[in-house]
Amino acid sequence: MTALQTVNDHYQVIIDKDIEGIYLKYFNSEETYVILEGPRLTTIGFEKIKKGWRHFCNSKIRLLSITWAEGPFTEEQDSMAWVAGVIKIRIKVDHKELENIFRASFVLIKNEGVYKIKHEHVSLANPDPYGIGDWLQSK
Repeated sequence: MTALQTVNDHYQVIIDKDIEGIYLKYFNSEETYVILEGPRLTTIGFEKIKKGWRHFCNSKIRLLSITWAEGPFTEEQDSMAWVAGVIKIRIKVDHKELENIFRASFVLIKNEGVYKIKHEHVSLANPDPYGIGDWLQSK
């Protein structure tokens, strides 16, 4: 399975709330590092990552779809790979449906010939992080 197939499969097991399938996507290390889109910011360590996903799967959040809006861009080497791009997530919480755009990047390492997530970063863009709008000028 390629790095991109691993990430896309990861998204599918999240949508399916397949908790064991989610666990299998991560490298089992207390150094595995996830940057979250939510209020906790980060989770460090496989056991804490498992706990977070367990709570997610037991929550009322239901992911309807995760699609690439830009990219995905990938590069694979013998023992490592990265996947990055912009994703669109459709979510249902109770009777309310939401759609959000996130930046997403993954660093994967090969473990016994299979790519595993060692670092994951998913974040919402802040529309005005410095209070001046976009510093990229049109002229």
